[in-house]
Amino acid sequence: MSWKEDLDAMGRRAQEAARRLAVTPTETKNAALRGMAAALRKNKEAILEQNRLDLQDGRAAGLTNALLDRLALDDERVEGMSVGLEEIAAFRDPVGEVLGMWNGEKGIRIGRVRVPLGVVGIIYEARPNVTADAAGLCLKSGNAVILRGGKEALRSNRIIAKILSDAVRESGVADGSVQLLATPDREVSIGLMQLPYLDVLIPRGGLQLKKSVMQNARVPYIMTGIGNCHTFIDASADLEKAVEIAVNAKCQRPGVCNAMETLLIHKDIAPLFIPVGLKALADRGVELRGDETVRALFPSAKPATEEDWETEFYDLILAVKVVDSLEAAMDHIYRYGTQHSEAIVTENYTHAQAFLSGIDAAAVYVNASTRFTDGGVFGFGAEMGISTQKLHARGPMGVEQLTSAKFIVYGSGQIRG
Repeated sequence: MSWKEDLDAMGRRAQEAARRLAVTPTETKNAALRGMAAALRKNKEAILEQNRLDLQDGRAAGLTNALLDRLALDDERVEGMSVGLEEIAAFRDPVGEVLGMWNGEKGIRIGRVRVPLGVVGIIYEARPNVTADAAGLCLKSGNAVILRGGKEALRSNRIIAKILSDAVRESGVADGSVQLLATPDREVSIGLMQLPYLDVLIPRGGLQLKKSVMQNARVPYIMTGIGNCHTFIDASADLEKAVEIAVNAKCQRPGVCNAMETLLIHKDIAPLFIPVGLKALADRGVELRGDETVRALFPSAKPATEEDWETEFYDLILAVKVVDSLEAAMDHIYRYGTQHSEAIVTENYTHAQAFLSGIDAAAVYVNASTRFTDGGVFGFGAEMGISTQKLHARGPMGVEQLTSAKFIVYGSGQIRG
């Protein structure tokens, strides 16, 4: 069977599973999620063994430390995947929620209820924990899912997906609810982008994936995960607070989409902040790339290029720029940002409110690290990704964001004149 025939068969199975999942009782879905969590724990050593092989190949291929960190699993992370599935089971089920009821013409009764999206395709990169998160969120929200992980995590994804799909089937939930497209070829990814059985595609990755989806997708998509995030140190910023926030936003976990990639500094505070703040970053292994003003105050910084301002490094690399004003900082973010997460550090209320109002992003912060943009932190539990779009869903995508709505209409024989 060719990959096209295999993919078509997966789509058909997913479509049938979605039809059944849409009416699966909450108790059955929750039991399946708990069974998935138990199965991951039971098979932990097998998962870690396959992950060790992926890491071995990743090191040989020259993956950066940040990407290796995203790829790596250990006892704690496998347990985190299991706990995440149990947390999803504990969430309120959004399917069937009545969003409103009202009286219409001639006494008909009109309502709106939440319904699943249907068949969801997910393309993601070197994070095998996404396999469990995505499967769990889709199942709880009544959606069938076709997963397409990165080649770096191929072995890890294969075993995790098999464990999960077996647990789903054993729980009595429709076979085909969780499927993995495990062929590593790029043309297979493009095939998924064009699969007519998909109701929505959710790409979760960097700029290259975004470009590929925009060029090739023939189904609706929700773009997630592209995070060229900025922190602006305003002239009125508290120096100690500013240093702590900048270090956390860049260093706490540099290989994720809500890590800071560019630091903007107001010219009036630059002589105070740069020697202290950039030293703190450099002491933690950050490679600094700055404009001329930055380099004059911190000579060990490398020259920043135009490409640096638009790059999501996924690593301990930071672009740094001195700007003349709040407006200049906002202009820079408008030009280079990806509408993910942006932050200002300031003690000026007017500047804080102007930043909150004027920055177009899924999450906008005042005096806090961009690293907080996360489904768990926001109270959604596991997340499908961080949507950087404006239609339907924006920000962390939990179970509610994986539903749509339909109208239900009650009558008693009315006809339209």
